[in-house]
Amino acid sequence: MSLKHSDKASAAGLLVALGIIFGDIGTSPLYAMQAIIGGEAIALDVVYGSVSCIFWTLTLQTTVKYVILILRADNNGEGGILALYALVRKNAKWLTIPAIIGASTLLADGIITPPISVSSAVEGLRILYPHIQTIPIVIGILTLLFIIQVFGTTIVGRAFGPVMLVWFLMLLVLGLSQVLYHPEIFKAFNPYYAYQLLANHPGGFWLLGSVFLCTTGAEALYSDLGHCGRGNIRISWIYVKTCLVINYFGQGAWLAMHVGETLNGRKPFYEIMPDWWLLPGICVATMATIIASQALISGSFTLVSEAIRLNLWPKVRLIYPSDQKGQLYVPSVNWLLWAGCIGIVLYFKESSHMEAAYGLAITLTMIMTTLLFSYYLFVHKIAKLWVGAFMVVYLAIEGSFLAANLLKFPHGGWVSLVLAIVIADLMAMWLRANVIKLRLTEFVDLDKYIPALKELSNDISVPKYATHLVFMSNAAADDQIENKIIYSIFQKRPKRADIYWFVHVETTDEPYTMDYHVNVRAEDDVIKINFILGFRVEQRINMFLRNVVQDMVRNNEVDITSRYESLNRQNVTGDFRFVVLERYLSVENDLPWHEEFVMKFYFAIKSITNSEAQWFGLDNSSVKVEKVPLVISSSSQIRMRRVY
Repeated sequence: MSLKHSDKASAAGLLVALGIIFGDIGTSPLYAMQAIIGGEAIALDVVYGSVSCIFWTLTLQTTVKYVILILRADNNGEGGILALYALVRKNAKWLTIPAIIGASTLLADGIITPPISVSSAVEGLRILYPHIQTIPIVIGILTLLFIIQVFGTTIVGRAFGPVMLVWFLMLLVLGLSQVLYHPEIFKAFNPYYAYQLLANHPGGFWLLGSVFLCTTGAEALYSDLGHCGRGNIRISWIYVKTCLVINYFGQGAWLAMHVGETLNGRKPFYEIMPDWWLLPGICVATMATIIASQALISGSFTLVSEAIRLNLWPKVRLIYPSDQKGQLYVPSVNWLLWAGCIGIVLYFKESSHMEAAYGLAITLTMIMTTLLFSYYLFVHKIAKLWVGAFMVVYLAIEGSFLAANLLKFPHGGWVSLVLAIVIADLMAMWLRANVIKLRLTEFVDLDKYIPALKELSNDISVPKYATHLVFMSNAAADDQIENKIIYSIFQKRPKRADIYWFVHVETTDEPYTMDYHVNVRAEDDVIKINFILGFRVEQRINMFLRNVVQDMVRNNEVDITSRYESLNRQNVTGDFRFVVLERYLSVENDLPWHEEFVMKFYFAIKSITNSEAQWFGLDNSSVKVEKVPLVISSSSQIRMRRVY
């Protein structure tokens, strides 16, 4: 399933990867070491052990699991937990559960990433201006960031790579400036120090919850695979990891030289900066956190768009600000994220308080990715021994992180988990509602009705509804059509047309497929078209159908000239009219209470999101929306008695 070009690297691609991929993981040095030390006195074994834990976490979790292994599981060049789910979902229905949990926790934890990143950077201003109020600045930056989403990020994105190049270079230089004073810190490369911290230091195991902050952005490496390609990510990670590790070792060296002291609000990241560089350093850090936030917001848009195609999310409005691949704007998600971020800033106020809540949900995402990737390996006939080894090792590592992160639950971790539960419930109910709807969908043999369609087409006693009448259909088979469409044509209001078009849209598990299949069931009378579109393709059916019809005209497969005599003599193209059948829940249903609740929830959400016509990209001026009752389970037969 891999794209050949995804293994290639280029100078431009490496720069783009720096700007898009590594923002989240690249800004972790702002707060990770501060979170590990906390309010305790600095102890040498904690410093060496935590730096060792960070190095081996970045190595085992980010480098081995994500960069080396999971990046191999690309869906035609696209990555992310839902792209991985799309690769394996046909093999087992239960895989929907880890996909929903992983996607919901990723979205939920994303709400806390921009506030903690931007707050950590801006709070550095207190070193220069002790009484400055940082909350309004953070809210202002975040609000501006969400406002500019509507314009797309093409122009801003060009500056991302160079800024992040400077950021990582700054991390490297600052780290080197400290390890020169305490080179003994390099002992921390030895995993013995990590073991000593976790096994022998009182409460050392629970520090894993803070250590985990160094790798929270690892999932983004995989999610943004489609933007940069595997080769660019892997090569640029060598530079990024080097800079990160040296900076963490530099912070460790500074801490080792201040054993016995307490941080008392000081941030090791800013303490290793020379005074003359503080203001420029804070500016660079703030820009880096904005870029990290931007990458996360864009990733959320992509995740939601994938969830929509996989029937895991309501069909909300999607906007494509530019023609650039991957450029997407989802207004509803944008403002929900903004509200969540502002709420986090106002609730926690300080980045140090956010650290206590950050990471719990993303641990669950990583565990779900491990489960899905293990199944991916199994499906691809990898030896069971290796599949088992991968699963055991990474479930043990991530299970340990999860256990340690559970300490964060009462300190704010509950916020991201509650959000994740709400999102997961929405996804699960939306998927369940679509399954329930399938009970209703009754298909009939289209060929059986072709003589009647031809007869209606020639019956001048019936007013003509349109020259070309187009129905959106859920029937994938060429010889089938929904019973409701037949009812709409012949009974609801007889709809005479010269040519009946039935259009079906199939969403594939591949991201950018754009194929179509034409089946002429009756020449110049009944035509069935199946569009086969990737799960990341915007459904512009109006435009797609126009292109298909033009191709058919060029191939002399259809005559679209108006059948009205006066217009036909002028060679005028006939009018096209679309009919979209929108369902509503019938009062005749007799469903179990839980299914009734799911369906009422489904239609309540559907009433405030895109209509079917908007979703398919149809021109409103030529669309007729018909309401049809959704009768899933009829009530028991009513016995009535006639009286005189």
